[in-house]
Amino acid sequence: MKGIVEERAVELGVYIVEQKATVRAAAKKFGVSKSTVHKDVTQRLKQIDRQLYRQVQHVLAVNKAQRHIRGGQATKEKYERLHLLKK
Repeated sequence: MKGIVEERAVELGVYIVEQKATVRAAAKKFGVSKSTVHKDVTQRLKQIDRQLYRQVQHVLAVNKAQRHIRGGQATKEKYERLHLLKK
């Protein structure tokens, strides 16, 4: 029988793959820390479900590659909002 931790790891993995979610988004959705999500999907999931683990790693790699773009976009939007408030 699977324990609660193993079930959570699988649920997190499925959520990340289906939603193409970030670790941060998954943590917020499941009410756990980013560290917990990361440990579940990088260590625990590898032992539980190799195929799901590989799919999650692919999504996380794509997210990591796009991270700098999202950060730049967020900064741009921040300063656009500040500029609009000053008018």
